[in-house]
Amino acid sequence: MNVRPLHDRIIVQRIEEGEQKVGGIIIPDSAKEKPQQGKVVAAGAGKVKDDGQRTPLDVKAGDTILFGKYSGQEIKLDGEEYLIMREDEVLAILESKK
Repeated sequence: MNVRPLHDRIIVQRIEEGEQKVGGIIIPDSAKEKPQQGKVVAAGAGKVKDDGQRTPLDVKAGDTILFGKYSGQEIKLDGEEYLIMREDEVLAILESKK
């Protein structure tokens, strides 16, 4: 994928959760909620302020993030589904334990 988002936008791939079972009943895909966790695939260069200075993003490619249920715009690239959103729609960055 050769896509670079502009300014303060990022491209995110949702991280699918395992199969959900409630009381032994398997929930079909159509009834499942979309995951609110994803991996940043690409990030823009940053937002340009009024004075021409560029503010770098806190989020970078490879980060695992949390975002709101209705955040971003769904897009399809190379047969894969992604979300494109602004950095301010990101709620948190998940940091791995070391």
